[in-house]
Formats: sequence, C-alpha cells, structure tokens
Amino acid sequence: MKKFLNTLQNIWKIEELKQRILLTLGLILIYRLGSYVVLPGVDAQALSEARSHANQNGILALINIFAGGAFSRASIFGLGIMPYITASIIIQLLGMAVPYFQKMQKEGESGRNKINQYTRILTIAVTAVQAPGYVATQITNYAGVVPNITTYWYVQTILVLVTGTIFVMWLGEKITDRGIGNGISLLIMIGIIARLPFAFFSELSHRVESQGGGLIMLLIELVFLVFVVIASILLVQGTRRVPVQFAKKIVGNKQYGGVRQYIPLKVNAAGVMPIIFAQAIMFIPAAVAQMSGGKTGSVLSAFTNNFGFWYNLVFAMMIIAFTYFYTAIMVNPNQLADDMKKNGGFVPGVKPGKKTAEFLDQVMSRITLPGSIFLALVAIMPAFAMKLGISNEFANFYGGTSLLILVGVVLDTLQQIESYLLNRHYDGLMKSGRIKGRANNMMQQQVG
Repeated sequence: MKKFLNTLQNIWKIEELKQRILLTLGLILIYRLGSYVVLPGVDAQALSEARSHANQNGILALINIFAGGAFSRASIFGLGIMPYITASIIIQLLGMAVPYFQKMQKEGESGRNKINQYTRILTIAVTAVQAPGYVATQITNYAGVVPNITTYWYVQTILVLVTGTIFVMWLGEKITDRGIGNGISLLIMIGIIARLPFAFFSELSHRVESQGGGLIMLLIELVFLVFVVIASILLVQGTRRVPVQFAKKIVGNKQYGGVRQYIPLKVNAAGVMPIIFAQAIMFIPAAVAQMSGGKTGSVLSAFTNNFGFWYNLVFAMMIIAFTYFYTAIMVNPNQLADDMKKNGGFVPGVKPGKKTAEFLDQVMSRITLPGSIFLALVAIMPAFAMKLGISNEFANFYGGTSLLILVGVVLDTLQQIESYLLNRHYDGLMKSGRIKGRANNMMQQQVG
C-alpha cells in the first residue's frame, strides 16, 4: 500500500503527466455528460418506457455498449465513435488493396496525417448514412417518442447526430495528442465501464433473493471473473520473440550494430477485430428473422439464439477464420524480411530475404492457431456464464469484445504512465518487470 501511495505521489510530481491526466479526465467528463443529452424533440420518458419492453441483441447491443448507453438513450452522441471505427477499418482494408493508400502508409508522418484526414472525411460520410437509419429504427419506430415528426425535425436530428460524432472524434484525438492513452480506445472503455456498476448491482440483487444462491455464489462469480481477466491479459500480452542479429559496422574507431534484438510477434495480433467482424455477420440471421416477422425455419431460428450451441459454435469458427485473415492484414512477413535485409539484420540460422519471410510466416501461422482458439473461447465465455445462471448484463463482462477492450486499453494507458515515471528516474508501477502495452511492438514497427 505504501508503494502504491508513493507511486501516486511520483505521478503527481511530474507536471506534464499531471496536466495530461487532468485534461484526459476533463474531456472524458464532457463525453459522459453529452451521452445523457437527449436529441431535441425526443420524449426521453416515452423512449425509456418503450425500450424497456424491447429486446436488443447482436450488433445493436454491441454498439450500445461501446456508446456507454448513449445509443439506447437517443443522445446527441447516440452513434458514438462507431462510425469512426467503421471508417478506420475501411481505410485499413484499402491499405491492403489500393496502391495509393499503400504508398501513403510508407510515407511516414506525412502519410499518417493524410490517412487520418481521409478517415475523418469518411467518418462524416458513414455517420451521414447511419444517422437516418438510426432515427428510423431506434426512435421513430416507437409510438409517442417524437410527438411532432416533421421534415425539419428529421434534418435537424441527422445534423445533430453527425455533429455529435465529429465532436466525439475530436475529443478522442485531443486525448491522444494532449492527454494520456489512446483517446478513441479510452472513450470506448469508459462507455463499457459506465455499464459495469448497473450490471453488478443487478447481479447482486438477483443473488440476494431467496432462490438466487446468496452472497457465496456472487463471491464465486467474482473469483471466476478474476481468472477470466487474468487469462485475457495473457492473451493480450502474449508474444513470440524472434531474435534478430544486426551485422557489425566499423566507422572510424567506433563499432555500430552487432547487437541482438527481438521482433515481438503477438499471439493475438488481430486484437478484437475478428470478434467484431464475426458478430456483425452473426447479426444477419436475427435481422432476417425480424424482417420476416419471426416466421423462420428451424436452421435460421437456431442462429437467432445468442446463447445456443450452434450459434456459438459457428461464431467461434468464424472468429478463428477472421483472426487468420486480419493477422495477414496486420503482419506482412515479406515486408518485415525486406526491411530487416535493408538494415543489415537477419534471423540467426535463416537466410535473409525469401527464406526469412517464409520463416516469419511459419511462426505467425503456428502462434495464430492457439491465439485464435483462445480468442474464440474468450468471445463465447458470456454464453457459458449465462448457462451458469449469471444475468445477461453481468455475463457480458466475462469475455467478448468488452473485456478484451478493457484489458487492452488499461494496459496501454498504464504503460504510458510507467514510461513517464521511468524517464524521470522513478520506480515503475511494478516491482519487477514492466507493463507490456503498445511499446511491445516498438521493434516490430522499427523493422516494418
């Protein structure tokens, strides 16, 4: 406890770090306050009553979790940061297929600035497309929610939603530039955490009932949750270090190179994207069933049950497939091998060039298999939690996208704080070792 208090004191002594933390907290507060501001002309009470009888699952529930409940409240931040995420994914895919974007990715800082500008423009376009659909499916389809629906109200609401998303995107970028941590990821994490107290107290009230199992069952659930979090941390931090030897260079009387470094290939290089892709596709059967008025066959009905056997089996298999696909996008063995060769580096025992690319590809294939299976198990863990009697809200924190985002963002943010402490010659956040965050990929980025 004393070491923890000393660490907090050291953090507060670093003026730049203190200012960054305070700015981050202030911008997060603005974001949370804005998520409770309801769109003009919408009856919040009527909407709340209408939604209490509606069942929201699949991708809509995922969006609502990311938006911290703003999606279901018809807030001015109702679409949250999801259009920006969609635009970022599209730009990443274009970087694989379009030479123009591939060229920009190799231009360093100027290229990244151009890509960021294209992402912002595409975010506005995506929001402008999603906003009318959001108004039609989440607001006006409930009777009495909007007392006076006019063309002016439609245009005004769409403009407010687009502006709200732009403002949220601006908040995220400001946190990244002048705050601590990755702003977009932090806003998503805050939205997820905001729902945790409600889920916990809902589970607590359920357990204290006569047939709920009592506080002992709640304690067992919390212990199990701790083990799931530990497993998720191992998944996020797991790496396979590939040794790289750099050739010696003698310039004058000084020797350069000749050192051994490592490329940390992540076990789960794809992050949470495979889960998001798979979840979006698995939402299609539910959408078809909803449009058909519930008149579907037995096969289609099996895929509308989020906690059923066949749904989770196909969901897990799709996650494994998408993990391989997204890893192939994120990690390019040929480029890594070429850059190592240009910098005078080589993997001991492997010839530079094509043989090195084949070796790296083989290593990635081997570590991606257990990583993808582990990711699939984490993704379907909420279904197992539901089968064990845990409430739906609380079960979502036992795995899936929510837990992986929480773990990843917290580790990244703590790693940045620790970097500030170590640069000022203070002790880190841990007695031994260092917190592994995005700095894990530093060598990989330098080589790539």
